[in-house]
Amino acid sequence: LSLRSQCDLELLATGAFSPLDGFMGKADYLSVLENMRLENGLLFPIPVTLPIGDDVKVEIGDEIALRSAKFDLLAVMKVEEIFGWDLEFEAKSVAGTVDTSHPLVAEMHSWGNRYISGQIKVLDLPKNPDFKELRLTPTETRNELKRLGNANVVAFQTRNPMHRAHEELTKRAAEKINGTLLIHPVVGKTKPGDVDHYTRVRCYKALFESYYDKNSTVLGLLPLAMRMAGPREALWHAIIRRNFGANNFIIGRDHASPGNASD
Repeated sequence: LSLRSQCDLELLATGAFSPLDGFMGKADYLSVLENMRLENGLLFPIPVTLPIGDDVKVEIGDEIALRSAKFDLLAVMKVEEIFGWDLEFEAKSVAGTVDTSHPLVAEMHSWGNRYISGQIKVLDLPKNPDFKELRLTPTETRNELKRLGNANVVAFQTRNPMHRAHEELTKRAAEKINGTLLIHPVVGKTKPGDVDHYTRVRCYKALFESYYDKNSTVLGLLPLAMRMAGPREALWHAIIRRNFGANNFIIGRDHASPGNASD
């Protein structure tokens, strides 16, 4: 699996992409591109698909191993669908452009011409040895939020180091709803040129330890492969954070354009 597909598999396995529970088949994929909804009508604005290279030989009914870049066995898929896709149509629908200066569009050119889907049996989650205490699943995050005892939860999305304005914004948001703050930065695939996630997480930890009330704040990491897809992505993040227990959401500017240097 590519890093993007590995991130997607982990979030599918843990329920972060609920109601989606597997890589999309053709009907869901087309419905999402055209209507931002799954075929059953449920809101889901971003396609989550599994591309395969043109050199990969696979047929309907095959059972295939899904492995990490380090060859760790993560899951087994029984292939139920193999279908082609239109790069220009997907790029315009999701990213709003076919310009390869957009990082997602540039990456799409390396995906191959087919997507596959089918029933997945997850055997193991990707091994991420760094910051293990912060890599909370949706269930673990909801349990931690429940422990703090506030019904209202506001989540803050970022892929960049936080600065003083972020601190003020997040504290005021939590105070306004009289609830808990979930600081939930992305540590999966972001965009080329971003500050590495090791540095970013050290910044988040320093802020959390020194400047936030531990009785009303949770810090967790999200291994998400961002799409940089503007409004669609912002809505997608809200759905994901709802699955982690939030019922309010602070949106920055880092979804909209790959050129933005700050949230």
